[in-house]
Amino acid sequence: QEPFVESGGGLVQPGESLTLSCTANTFAIANYGIAWVRQAPGGEREGVSCISRQGGFTYYAIPWRGRANISKDDAKNTVTLQLNGLKAEDTATYSCAARPGGCYYPPFRFSEYTQWGQGTQVTVSP
Repeated sequence: QEPFVESGGGLVQPGESLTLSCTANTFAIANYGIAWVRQAPGGEREGVSCISRQGGFTYYAIPWRGRANISKDDAKNTVTLQLNGLKAEDTATYSCAARPGGCYYPPFRFSEYTQWGQGTQVTVSP
């Protein structure tokens, strides 16, 4: 069984918004820091945002400050990422990942993330 099931991706026009969700299947998100990570074809993995185990701390990569909002619902075992003002260069596969130690600096040390989802595709095109 996949650790996460991501949903909410799709094709949108520049300037539009999307809300992505990932639901954990095999563990409780309350025990992990959860990050959203993206990867474009031929590109490197990039962190977008992460949220702490308790949900009280969030971090956003610089390109996403003011354009993204991450939240969690422990009862639903789900983390949500709202993306606003999408640009063509935001086209990528967006995935969830879980780190046992939580969301702390540096937030995107990917070797420390133990659970990864398959991702949901976001395409931004006129």
